Amino acid sequence: MAISKKNLPLALVTGAGIGIGEATALTLGKLGYRVIVTDILEKEGKAVARKINRSGAADFYYMDVSDTDNVNSVVADVEKKYKKPLQVIINNAGIAKTMPLRGMKDRDWDWIHEVDLKGMMRVCRAAAPKMRKAKKGSIVCLSSIAGYTVGWDKHIPYSAAKAGIAGFTKALAVELAADKIRVNGIAPGLIWTAQALDPVHSMGPKMLKAAASGVPLKRIGTAQDIADTISFLISDKASYITGQIITVDGGLTGAL
Repeated sequence: MAISKKNLPLALVTGAGIGIGEATALTLGKLGYRVIVTDILEKEGKAVARKINRSGAADFYYMDVSDTDNVNSVVADVEKKYKKPLQVIINNAGIAKTMPLRGMKDRDWDWIHEVDLKGMMRVCRAAAPKMRKAKKGSIVCLSSIAGYTVGWDKHIPYSAAKAGIAGFTKALAVELAADKIRVNGIAPGLIWTAQALDPVHSMGPKMLKAAASGVPLKRIGTAQDIADTISFLISDKASYITGQIITVDGGLTGAL
């Protein structure tokens, strides 16, 4: 018996317009979730929602995770519209920018942390009350090997935020465990995404391609590799896993 689209469990993905967020949103749509596609990239986010709606169910919401009122409004609207709490949250939204210590301004540091770290707190804070009442849920936070495992030259704010996400994930997992909400993180390695392909603020295509030789599995990861790991972490097969950071890097950090 088919499940009505009205009764599908809700999964919210931040930064779902491109890259890992897009791959995750599309995957969750195939898994039978109503996907709440959120991003500041409206054109891209709406396109992802349309793709999901061809065979599944999705809604697009403009959401800036650095804006508390915007985050609270989106979560409240979704809960009211579907008369139930979110069941899954994928905290993916993030930014990276080359910022060497020399010349770094306080506002530069704060900008990265407002999005990459504090943004995750805002989403979880808004959704947690009703998730706790439901006694069910799964949250996945996207960290990075940069900060969690290794440093990244000229990316101190980003690395610090990503390390902070690991601490946030572990602490939140302990706090929400009694309410049957699991919280885990993923630390991706080198992944083919728009962020990694940026030659100014990241590696760029030539350097990224060359870096594959240093990865034990001899390839750069894909957004789908991360989406598949997320799918496992939110599934019942991972029901005894919480407070963990899963490194998905083709063996890179293990070889360092």
